Amino acid sequence: MNSPGPTASASLWRDRRFRRFWAGNTVSQFGDRITELALPLIAVSALDASANQVAWLTALIWTPNLLAILLGAWVDHRARKRRLMILADLVRAAVLLSVPAAFLLGAVTLGQLYVVALLTGAAGVLFNTAYPPFFVGLVPRESYVDANSRLSAGRSASYVVGPAIGGALIQVLTAPVTLVVDALTFLASAVLIGRVPVDEPPVAADSTAPSVVRRAKDGLALVVRHPVLRASLGCAATVNFFTFVAGSGLIVLFASRNLGLSAGVIGIAFGVGATGSLLGALVAPGISRRFGVGRSIAVGAVLFPAPIAVAAVAAGPFWLGAGALAAYQFLSGFGVMLFDVNLNALQTTVIPDSLRSRVAGAYSTINYGIRPVGAVVGGLLATAVGLRATLLIAAVGGALSLLWLLPSPIPRIHSLTPDRTADAAG
Repeated sequence: MNSPGPTASASLWRDRRFRRFWAGNTVSQFGDRITELALPLIAVSALDASANQVAWLTALIWTPNLLAILLGAWVDHRARKRRLMILADLVRAAVLLSVPAAFLLGAVTLGQLYVVALLTGAAGVLFNTAYPPFFVGLVPRESYVDANSRLSAGRSASYVVGPAIGGALIQVLTAPVTLVVDALTFLASAVLIGRVPVDEPPVAADSTAPSVVRRAKDGLALVVRHPVLRASLGCAATVNFFTFVAGSGLIVLFASRNLGLSAGVIGIAFGVGATGSLLGALVAPGISRRFGVGRSIAVGAVLFPAPIAVAAVAAGPFWLGAGALAAYQFLSGFGVMLFDVNLNALQTTVIPDSLRSRVAGAYSTINYGIRPVGAVVGGLLATAVGLRATLLIAAVGGALSLLWLLPSPIPRIHSLTPDRTADAAG
């Protein structure tokens, strides 16, 4: 049951609660963009990490998602979801601050970076499993696509500006010190979310309630049985596996070693290219209204991974490598926003309120749990066949994720009205 909120998408910006949540989410996204550059660059430049070690760093961030199915079942039985989100932000801030502290003492190690990646990933799982009920309490059903568009636009803006700022900060302050900025953004997010009141229905204390394992099984069972959730999970997991074969760490490594680009240039190329994700987030609602939610998801599933090939074939002069890196980011960013904005809204529509966190946990265990597997496979492939060939494999494999959607009801879903989604799912 939604708490009182905006009655139309146009009024989202007039809702103070949504504005605060949007601000907190966006500011932490800006910090994340800095960390995505800083962690692999610390490993590569300060610790001389290999491609396989950089891949493991990426893998460990996502490894906690393997337990998301149990954590989601536990979160579903907690009454205060917002408090869990705040706790997750505070944990991430504290863990990230340990890196510059160790740097000042001359004690940064690859082992510490692995622990930081693992703990920030675990806190992220807690935040993400508590988020769906919070979102439904904040945003009315008719505004799901528009709210996701606005949240994704903030995330996309961070991809435009964040890498450029991160690259400059890394060159001026060194990579470990820039992690202070990300820690501060999580603190800001915690404060802002703490000022967003939502109605959180009480959870009845029942000694006969199912165990965490049983509730986790219920969430997984719904995902497997539901034709929309099953197909969307298969598609998303496939595309995530292959995009993590290419992983941001290997992309940075490829740009640095194969294309000879500096940290500053890599950051600028990522920032320029990320205007595609900002554009995609802004136009996704209009595209879905014109062509349908399902078709938009299908196009995004291909357009997200396929442009990795643009970066993979780059060669020649300095400007050509930077341009290819920016083009890949632009096209892929547009595709992922078209995919995410519409798929997130569709999933929010079809999942029952009483199962949101446990379904999110089950979904994350597979969808995000496959990411570290992809990152490890990417590292092994890069060692065996080289970075360029690994990126090409990722582009082709990711585009094949469309095969999950074609026989499913998803391409036939045009809008998110209850009768349309129910008819297509049936």
